[in-house]
Amino acid sequence: MKTIKDYIRTIPDFPQPGVQFRDITTLLQDADGLQLAVDTMLDLVKDLDYDVICGAESRGFLFGAPMAYRQHKPFVLIRKKGKLPGRTVSQSYDLEYGSTEIEMHEDSFPAGSKVLLVDDLIATGGTTEAMIKLVEKLGGKVAGVCVLIELPDLKGREKIAGYRLDSAVSYEGE
Repeated sequence: MKTIKDYIRTIPDFPQPGVQFRDITTLLQDADGLQLAVDTMLDLVKDLDYDVICGAESRGFLFGAPMAYRQHKPFVLIRKKGKLPGRTVSQSYDLEYGSTEIEMHEDSFPAGSKVLLVDDLIATGGTTEAMIKLVEKLGGKVAGVCVLIELPDLKGREKIAGYRLDSAVSYEGE
């Protein structure tokens, strides 16, 4: 039986020398791989109490939407600034070279909602930390974070200490 890692292609030296890029397109292109990923992520959070799933643009949509569908939960988009048509709240965060902003609609969920954040990957934790701040600005409570891939060597887990983080696969030291 194949594992999730068997479906993920590693591309050395992309986008720059020394980086081992974890390419999920090979997982998405295989129905068994995609199903295994979604099922595994759902299994990781089966004991978690949450009302809504939020996914980060764009790869968080790929896993968050089918998870929400399977759990009959609402799915909320977290998008890059300027991509949502309604009234939004935003959160800026730093990137390796500069900064950016993400947004959600002001009416994404009722205040007090328990939110599961979903993304494809956590590396340094900057995007995840911004997602947490954004949910909390709207009065939501982050119930947990679920990602397909964790790169522990980049210490993203430390940046979101105090929040539950579940990952389907880890590439520690790889």
